[in-house]
Order: sequence, then structure tokens, then C-alpha cells
Amino acid sequence: MPSLFLLFNHTLTAQQEADAHRSLGVAEVIAPPPDISRLWAEIPPEADSLKEYLLPVMAWLTQTARPGDYVLVQGEFGATWLVVNEAMAMGLVPIYATTRRVATERMLPTGQIEIQHVFQHVRFRRYGY
Repeated sequence: MPSLFLLFNHTLTAQQEADAHRSLGVAEVIAPPPDISRLWAEIPPEADSLKEYLLPVMAWLTQTARPGDYVLVQGEFGATWLVVNEAMAMGLVPIYATTRRVATERMLPTGQIEIQHVFQHVRFRRYGY
């Protein structure tokens, strides 16, 4: 059974984890080590290229993931694009979570408008499909 590797800046919800086991057939969900999580969360906006910056991320996946494993990749657009392409070349299955967003607006006494967004997990989708 495949594993699901997490590479995104949120906590996987119980609903998402249950869906991963049910719809993807994953045996386990694997979070990155703290240094990889920190690196992924702090993508430098001033960098010309992210290829070298992401080497530790790719090393982690190379050392721990096997072809056929899933990797949930969401984050800074350029970093996501690079990791998705590298993951595909490694035989991994990069996916992302789709959500339904419900927005509510409320007029404040000050005349300002407060908007609240509630996101609900819908499914996982493969990149490129």
C-alpha cells in the first residue's frame, strides 16, 4: 500500500486523512521533519531560483518515498511547480486537496465589512489529470 507524504503549510484535517485512506488507499500519512516544514513555509520571495533551496526537500522525498507513493504538494506556486515535476520524475503521484469555500459577510457597526471564509475538504486531485 502506498504512503502519503505531506508537503504543505497546513495541518491535515481528520476528514482529509480519512479520505486519503479511503480514496487513495494509503497505509500511512507521513509529515515532513520540522526542518523541511520550516523550509517549505519560508520560501524566499527574493530568490531568482528555488532549485538549490529545495534540494533538502527533494532529498527527503528521495530518501523516504517510493515510486507509487502520493505526495500532497501545496504552497508557493514556483516551489510547488518544481516539486510536482520532480516528484513525477521520481515515480511519485503528486496531488492537491480541493475545497469548497463558503463566504459570509457581516456589516460591522463601524461601516466596515467583515468576511469569513470556511473551507471544507472535497477530495484529492492528481496534478496533470
